[in-house]
Amino acid sequence: MSAQKKMATTKKNSELQEVISYTLPRLYEGKDWYIGFYAYNPIEKKLKIKRIKVNHIQKIGQRRKYSSELILRLTEKLRRGWNPWIESDNSKAYTTFDEACESYSRVTTQYYKEDLYREGSFVSYMSYLRNLVQYNKKLKNPITYIYQFDKDYINDFLEHIFIDRENTPQTRDNYLMWLKVFCHYLVKRGYHKTLATDGIDSFGARCRKKTRTTIPEDKLNELRKYSEQHNKHYLLACYILFYCFIRPKEMAYIKIEDISLNNRTIFISEDVSKNRKSAVVTLNHKVIDLMLELRIFDEPGNYYLFSTGYKPGHLHHDEKQFRDYWNKYIRRSLRFKKEYKFYSLKDTGVTMMLRKHIDNLSVRDQARHSSILITDTYTPHDIQEANPVIEKFDTSF
Repeated sequence: MSAQKKMATTKKNSELQEVISYTLPRLYEGKDWYIGFYAYNPIEKKLKIKRIKVNHIQKIGQRRKYSSELILRLTEKLRRGWNPWIESDNSKAYTTFDEACESYSRVTTQYYKEDLYREGSFVSYMSYLRNLVQYNKKLKNPITYIYQFDKDYINDFLEHIFIDRENTPQTRDNYLMWLKVFCHYLVKRGYHKTLATDGIDSFGARCRKKTRTTIPEDKLNELRKYSEQHNKHYLLACYILFYCFIRPKEMAYIKIEDISLNNRTIFISEDVSKNRKSAVVTLNHKVIDLMLELRIFDEPGNYYLFSTGYKPGHLHHDEKQFRDYWNKYIRRSLRFKKEYKFYSLKDTGVTMMLRKHIDNLSVRDQARHSSILITDTYTPHDIQEANPVIEKFDTSF
């Protein structure tokens, strides 16, 4: 046989052994009694014999009975994906995939209850986990044990998210970010010895397209006229985002008692604010006028400002309701392009205030930016002027 044929045969045998991941266990009798079977060793990349001695059982009848029962258990474990070489290396690797996911879910939920995770992070993590579990269940050959959750599996899952589900590069990167969190948990809890996400790169900012932009003034007027005619309470939500820069999640938790008509302010609690700091935001006169027109202050103080139908009520509705109305009614009715999003109102408000030459510090405080540098990123290029102090600076040099 030629060297080339030998190499081809060796490669074929190796591939065949990987497909045949085990042989059925059987009892071998002789000087040493043992149950033997072959199982694929992923490190050595070949089938390797596993022997389990049963000589310690003195009576032959009992030895055979024990062996028969053990063979049945081993066969069932092998059928479900167990690998003795992996289990011997890591005792928790035989934990089922579903059990490990359930454990992660319990711990993450407890972290959220203890305020170690923000609500947005918790909701996202649980969503990613559900999608991962559902993906596994729909596979032709789903994984059974957590040791099977490896780099190849993760790459296939990310490909499913990006290509099969036609998501954006940003969404794919968000899933990878969460998978790294999940894999850190698996290592910390002893399910894995190394991070399965190591070597998997994100697409990065260069591959992401900006999907949100500011809204021109003529389009804002169209939005105002439409909302005045169809839903003035939703217009109030738009005004609060545009003039007060209060984020949708924070808006969903505003109660009537948080609004001070005398001081013309809205109080944002540290429990819901993005930076976990309480703050007082100034109310623009247009916001106050619309609140008075809608008789907001006739409602009980413990009512949410935006409850059912965007009107004051005792039921809490999350921030998704603002986006849903925008996508279902505003965008379709006004034929807004997809880059005009509900949150674009905040970007537009900041930009237009700066364009009106309102000082950066005032805009920073209203937007509750952590740094003036963040506020400066909104400054339009066409109003960025030379600093007159620097322009007139002179020395003898």
